[in-house]
Amino acid sequence: MDDYTWKKTIRRRRIHRNRQVFGLVVLFIITALAGTIWYFYNQRHSPEYALKEIQTAVEKQDADAFRHYVNLDLLTSRAYDDLTADLFSYDATLTAATKASYEKFYIMVKPQLTNGTEDTILRRVSSGSWTMPEGTDILKGRQLGIDYERFLERTQMRHTSFVSFGKITRDGTTATAEMTVKDDDTQTEFTLELAMEQAADGHWQVTYLKNYRAYLDAVTPLHNNDIAQYIDSTKDIISAYNEKFTAYKQRFTALSSTGPGSFTAAQKQGLTALLQQEVIPALQERQQKLDEIDIPSGARYLADQRQQSTELTIEAWQHFLQGLADDNPDEFAKGESLHKEALARDLRVDDIIRHTAVSRNIPNLP
Repeated sequence: MDDYTWKKTIRRRRIHRNRQVFGLVVLFIITALAGTIWYFYNQRHSPEYALKEIQTAVEKQDADAFRHYVNLDLLTSRAYDDLTADLFSYDATLTAATKASYEKFYIMVKPQLTNGTEDTILRRVSSGSWTMPEGTDILKGRQLGIDYERFLERTQMRHTSFVSFGKITRDGTTATAEMTVKDDDTQTEFTLELAMEQAADGHWQVTYLKNYRAYLDAVTPLHNNDIAQYIDSTKDIISAYNEKFTAYKQRFTALSSTGPGSFTAAQKQGLTALLQQEVIPALQERQQKLDEIDIPSGARYLADQRQQSTELTIEAWQHFLQGLADDNPDEFAKGESLHKEALARDLRVDDIIRHTAVSRNIPNLP
């Protein structure tokens, strides 16, 4: 083989070898790229990814992302059924017939309450704090026999903290994820089971809590025990001051028979003395004595409601006193409004003590 032919042969072999190497490199890149795409696709379409995105949504206060990975409509609907069943199980004051009527009532108001709860959850995600929903009449006070503030308290949402995610068991397009939570009041840990489903576009959602009723059954008795202990510790204080306030109310009624705007000078003087020298000091004194009582952690909500009632009542009387001094109807109106708020707290306290499922002011049902 002459020199020219040899060089030509070597050049062909080098070109062929380079083509082989290039082909292998391209194949490797395509394989790696395909593997990466497959990995990220499957990661983004997995229960684990959805749970991480829910955590991130809460941390970044992204309500839209939270809603994308949590089916709030189904979750609140199922939780509502569990909660109302739990409420009735602890209300020993209901007869069978009354319970049946109340159950019918809860079914009737379910859409308003679940919608309000969805709004409350999304507000918590977007703002980082719990606030009451707005724009829904049924959720304001007790218009239909529902005290939504207490209803929300009984869900335990506001006092339940996330601890960690655990095992995830997947079965096709459904899965169950374990989530450990803690009841902040009693420091009780519990493992919730999250039902998850894969949506049509491939992403996963939390759809409902499989054992939410079991969680309520675990922590509610602990709260009730603390409440019972607190009630027993404070009953003598409450009883003694209730007698005083009953007597004050009778005297106030006798002194104010003509009503605001037409008080005589003697009436103003008598009412001012009664409120400044007796009623307000008695309210302050009672609260001071209550503050000296150790409050079990599960009874903190009850103690807070009592304190809020006292503060609102004192503020209401102060506006009334200002109205007396200035003959100012606006001050009387402010006082009346605050008294209504204080009354709502008092009714809530009574419901908590009696473990009632519904307000005692529930309307007549058809």
